[in-house]
Parts: sequence; structure tokens; C-alpha cells
Amino acid sequence: MARGTLRIFLGAAPGVGKTFAMLQEAHQLVAGGRDVVVGVAADHGRKETRELVTGLEVIAPRRPDPHGVLAQELDVDSVVTRHPEVALVDEYAHTNAPGSRNEHRWQDIELLLAAGIDVLSTVSIQHIASLSDVVSAITGQPPGETVPDEIVRRADQIELVDIAPELLLERLSAGNVYPAEMVDAALANEFRLGNLFALREIALIWLADRVDEGLAKYRASEGITATWPARERVVVGLTGGPEGEALIRRASRILSRVNGGDLLALHVRRPEGLPGEEAPTLATQRQLVTDLGGSYHTVVGDDVAESLLEFARSVNATQIVVGVSRGRLTSRLLGSSVGAKVVRGSGDIDVHMVSHPLGARTLPRPPSAALGRARTTAGFILAALIPILITTVMSLAPDLNFATHVLVHLTGVIGVAFVGGLWPAVLAALFDSLLLNYFETEPVGTFSISDPQNVFALLVFLCAAVAVSLLVGLSAKRARAAARARAEAATLADLARDALIADDSVEGFLDKVRETFQAKAAALFSRSAQARGAWELQAFSGDGPPFPPGTATPGTDAVELADPETALVVSGRALTAGDRRLLAAHGAHLLLLRQRHALHRTLRSTAKLAEGNSIRTSILRAVSHDLRTPLAGIKLAVTALQRQKGRLPEEVEAEMLGTIESYSDRLDSLIARLLDMSRISSGSTAPLTAPVIWRDAIEDALRGLPAEGIRVDLAPNMPAVDADVGMLERVIANIVENALKYAPGTDVVIVGPSSAAGVATVNGLPCGELRIVDHGQGVPAGNVMAMFQPFQRLDDAPEGSGVGLGLAVAKGFTEAMGGQLIAEPTPGGGLTMVIRLPLSAGHPNADTPRHEAGSAS
Repeated sequence: MARGTLRIFLGAAPGVGKTFAMLQEAHQLVAGGRDVVVGVAADHGRKETRELVTGLEVIAPRRPDPHGVLAQELDVDSVVTRHPEVALVDEYAHTNAPGSRNEHRWQDIELLLAAGIDVLSTVSIQHIASLSDVVSAITGQPPGETVPDEIVRRADQIELVDIAPELLLERLSAGNVYPAEMVDAALANEFRLGNLFALREIALIWLADRVDEGLAKYRASEGITATWPARERVVVGLTGGPEGEALIRRASRILSRVNGGDLLALHVRRPEGLPGEEAPTLATQRQLVTDLGGSYHTVVGDDVAESLLEFARSVNATQIVVGVSRGRLTSRLLGSSVGAKVVRGSGDIDVHMVSHPLGARTLPRPPSAALGRARTTAGFILAALIPILITTVMSLAPDLNFATHVLVHLTGVIGVAFVGGLWPAVLAALFDSLLLNYFETEPVGTFSISDPQNVFALLVFLCAAVAVSLLVGLSAKRARAAARARAEAATLADLARDALIADDSVEGFLDKVRETFQAKAAALFSRSAQARGAWELQAFSGDGPPFPPGTATPGTDAVELADPETALVVSGRALTAGDRRLLAAHGAHLLLLRQRHALHRTLRSTAKLAEGNSIRTSILRAVSHDLRTPLAGIKLAVTALQRQKGRLPEEVEAEMLGTIESYSDRLDSLIARLLDMSRISSGSTAPLTAPVIWRDAIEDALRGLPAEGIRVDLAPNMPAVDADVGMLERVIANIVENALKYAPGTDVVIVGPSSAAGVATVNGLPCGELRIVDHGQGVPAGNVMAMFQPFQRLDDAPEGSGVGLGLAVAKGFTEAMGGQLIAEPTPGGGLTMVIRLPLSAGHPNADTPRHEAGSAS
């Protein structure tokens, strides 16, 4: 079955018309003959949006509320069973209610896509994970629900629903975004004109980056290498030398003349390293690029110029900045320097050759440089010329003895060995032996040798020459191995630094592998447990996964890792032997990355088990003391009543019965809180939300508490909230009881501001607020977080005053209902507990007494 497509309507702020645009698109699809259903479409009380749902088939939400209000949760099973062509699922970043199959709505949407259903959804820019902190800093509101960037980027289409900030303010003022009583608060907070301009710019820039990714993917799929100057991009070539800082700053100045350009710094790492490359210098330049708002990249290649050009074309660069070559004079004269090659192959990319103080200096030839084909060829040529030249020169001095001739020819062989390595030196040694035999040994002019000592001398000469050649070849081989080791160590250092800067996923690491080796795709495979010898794809990066190891496919290379059950595969580029060694180094780091992720998972599981063990230990401690005390009191009173039947005065008997009742109530409360904490810890808390009036919930919550010392001061027009009635009553009762316990002798005041006093938000949703104020000793700022932990009590709490679960249960229930419970210091001393719950869209201002509101609670 083909996977469905996902289309997301993106908006900069609430009210721009994302849901409206989605519903309009649905009507157009229906008119075109498509089968469309509505899974979730949140109208937020907006009449125009609600009217657009008319005429569309609606799948009922998953779970009805017992009060008759439908919970806005997607019924995934019903949609899959119905299997329409297109499903509308609003609010992509929404967090599902506890007890749902998935934690997030985007995970529900993934199930629909896997079933072959196309999905239309919506998301606001503040809900994208990488931007939530930026948006929070602009609006002053805490980050709410978020969805990972990589999940949003998987969408097949992202459409921006845009509206001018001035027009959005007009819509808000007209009551087309929020109810009238919430408009003033919205205008004073996130809907300030400057905020809207900033949010709009963030949304446009983020979407422009996604468009750029789509363009890059299209160019890669079509094999387009010509530059399309859709956006100014400057690539800086870095060698690791000190001139790199000047090049980076020059590129930054070039970009300062335009708006919206990109700065990309590239270091091409050769398998044997680059001359003049210094790791500390590269680290400094990398930080400078980051400070200037650019990005740093590393690729592997034997030809620096070609790798630089290939990278520039892959990112659609418009300009390249390189320094004046520090290569040898011959390479400059012959036009074989890196800069000259870049200029010749740049095509329509502008190249800036930047002079610098080091440009006139020649780089030393690296001692670890490989012999290469050129040096080997030169060695063979010298092996033929040097023996002849030495023989000719030595013939001019006929008085020299045979030993002198041998030493001079040996020196020539050593010179050939240093230039060309082993085999040219062996050839030179054999050629020199023949020349010495023919021209310097008796009889001269023949290859016969009359003196046995000369035979021995020639053999020693030949052995010495071959031995020197072997030593030179071995030295060159070890030098190459050392250079490769340095390059691999530098690569691993870069990988380790990246892993410390950002907690990479396997997919993110494969992205780096693909970029480093300029490959089209990279993938991680593991051996299949079901089919012997088969490979299973674990993760990949690129347009599509490459073929598994063992498949004879041109342009595909695979390296098996230290774990023989896994393999790293890249495709789209033939790798050299040096590239494969570096790829193996990447594979080793990938294994370490997977092990680290496994350790993190184990650590989280261990921490969860430790937390559960801590709670169980605390419960046992509570059972051993806090349960034993009331049980002992009850048993003592019952025993006295049984033994003194009819002989106790009535007032004493009444007192004992009161003691039994008091201890029983205490046991009931304690066990109820232990059960509540158990539900919260296990994640089985599933609230049944409905519109609730604060006054009704407070009345029920205070029934079991003493009336003295409690004062209720609620505004007459408090808006209704969405909450579970039973949970909300428990939250209020626990907080008030806690305040009475720790602030004796002072009034506990329950305050509810009016709707006109401003509206707070939780997870981006407008919320109603209730404050429970006491004037006790308060809680130090450093102990506020610990106060909400289970089994926490103040130091001066009397024994038997509880097990410290009241606030932990209250916080757990509040968050389960989608709200927030926070503690603030009371002016003048004391503690204020603030309960925030989402406003009810169906009852924006319902504060009618219970007997008038019917079944509102």
C-alpha cells in the first residue's frame, strides 16, 4: 500500500486562518470528487470556521465526555476503518489526552499516512521545536506544545497561510480570533504589533529554508549542476592555515551587501592530510564562522579543487572565496595550484582570489606525502639517466679506483630511491651493476670479470643498493600510514566535537556522512534475524536508501563495522582506498553513537525504576508510621469500648467514638492520596473534561473542610474552564488543606480574577486562573520545586500530619487536565498557589450558580 501524503498549513500566529484554509481546501477536494472526512477541526468558537465544517463528513471524536461534550481527540481507528482518500486533522502539534494510544497527534497522523490516507493538518510557527524558545523570548509566553523539526520537514507540502499583522489585529479586535473578554489581554501580550511582525518574519524565513531544501533535492534528482542564483551563497575554502580568518571575514563582508545570504565554510580533508593544516587553527576558524552566522562543513577528497567545486555546486553557491595559493612556484607557473583549478572549473560561479601575507610563502612539502604516480615515473626516468650520467662523468677521471666508482654509483642509487621509491632504485642498482662491470672491471668492454674481488664488490654493491631502496620504500609506507592516521584522528575529533555540541541521532550522523563524502545517500544496515544472510535497513539519509551490502551496484561502497552484524553503506560516489578508511572511522564512531543512545535509554529506564523504588519505599515508610498511628488509636478506642460495655460515661463513650471517626477519616484521606499518587506515577490518569464553573467546584471541594479561616472572593464573571470535576475538587481541597495546616491562625483566601483582568496561557491556550492565598511563613525559593515532589513536608510539620502527597497529587491532576499549578510568594509573607486550566470554548463566561446552570458541573 502506498503511503499517504501530508500537507501542512503553516501560520505565524493564532487567527491567521490555518483551519479556515484547510477546510476551504477540503471543500475544493470534495467538489473535485475526492472522498474527504474531518477527523478533528477545532473552530475555537469562530463562527466562520464552524460553518465551513457543514457539508463535510465528520468522524466523531474518540471519547465522549459523560456530560455530553465531545473530547477533541482523533479517533484513529474509526478513520482507518472508514479509510477515506483525505482526512482533515487539525493542530499537528497537539498533545493527546492521557490514556490515548499515542502521546502526540502527529504520531496519530503517521498511522493514517501509513494506512495510505492523505492528511491535511495545521501548525503554528511557535510549535516547531527549534523555534519555540525564540518565539517564547519574543512573546514572553512559555514554550507550549512542540513538534520536532524533522517530523514537520517530512511533510510532502508545507503551505504558508499569511496575513498582514495589521489585518490580523483588526480580526482580533472584531472578535474573530478570541472572545471579546480575551481581546484586551491578547493585545497586551502576544498580539502586540511588533510581536506579529517578528513571528511573521520567522515563519517566512523558516519556510524559505524548506523551499531551499526542496530546490536542492530537485536539482540533485535531475542531475542539475549549473548554479541557479536564487539566493546568495558564499563558500569559503579553508586549508587549516592562518589565512583562513581573513578569508572568512572577506566572505562575511561580501554577504553584508545583500539580505538573506548564506555563509558556508568548507575544509577539504585529504586522506593523507594537507600541508599546513593545523587542528587548533581550524577550530578557531570554525568558531568564527559560527559567530558570523555561517555553517562549517568538512568533506573528504583527494583533489581539493574538485571537491571544493563539487560542494559549491551541490549547495547552489553563487560565489567562492579562496586564498592565493601557497603552493610551489612550479605549480603556480603551470596553473596546477588549487586557486587556478577552481577558477578554471568554476563555470558560472564567481571566484574571489584573496591575497594575504602568507600568499608569497611556499608551503613545505609534507614529509608524509605519498610517492604517487608522478614521483614513481620520475624515479624510473632517473634510474635510466643517473647511472649513465655518473659513468660519463667518472670516465673523465681515469685515475680513480674501483671502490670510488662503486661508492659514487651507490650514491646515485640512493638518490633514485629517495625520489621514486623501491622499484626505480632496484632498476638503478641493476643498471649501475652492469655499467660498472662493463666499464670499470677487467677485462673492460665486456661483461666478464677476471678478478673475484670485483665480483664480490659488485654483489655487495647490489645488495646495499637494494637494502637502501627497501628502507626508503618502508619509510614512505610508514609515512603514508602516519598521515592517514592523522587524517582519521582529525576526522574523529570533528565527529566527537559535533557529538558534544549536539546530541546527534543516527539519521543526523548519516547526514554528516553523506555530506563529508559528497555521496547521494548513506545508510546503516544490520543483519536480519529472520532471513540468514539478509540485511535490514535501520536508518538512511538522502533521496532514497542505497542497496544493501553484497549487492553488485556501481557507485555503492559498504564497510562492515567492528560489530560484524552492522554495515555502513554510501552510494553515488566511488570511494578510493583512503576514503574507505575514513568511512570505516566514521563507522566506528557510529557504533559508539548507537551505544551511547542505548546507554541513555538504559539510564532513563534505571532512573524510572529508581523513582518507582523510591516511591514504594516512601509508601512503606508511610504505611509503617502514618497508617500505624491511626490504626493503633482506632484499636485502642474499640478495645476500651468492648471491655467497658455499659460502664463508661456517655461523654467518654462519645469521645472514643469521635476518636474512631477522626482516625477513620484520616485513614480514608491517606489511602485516597496514596491511590491518587499511584495513578499519577503509572500514567493511568485519564481526565474526563467538561466545562466547569469555578464556584461550583470550590463549593464541593470545601465541604469537608472547616469553614473558619477560609474566605472565598470570586469575581462575578469568571469564565468557565475545561476540567474533570472530581479532579479539580481534589486539587482545590488538597491545596486549601495544605494552607490551613502550614499557615495556622491566618485566613486562607480563594481569589478568582474576572475575565477582564487578563488571560494567562498554558501550552499556547488561553486559561482561567484561580489563586489560593495564605499568609504563613512561605516557602524558600530553593525549595519550591521540591515542595511538589511526593512525600515532601516542611521541616516544622508535626508528626502524623500526613505523608506529603497533597501538593504532588494536586500538581499531577492539574497537569493531566492540561493545566498548570505554580507557587508564588504572597506579598507581605506567605504562599500563593495558582491553578490555571484551559478556558472552555463552549462556555466563555459561565459563572451561573449550579441551580440555575442545570448540569454545568
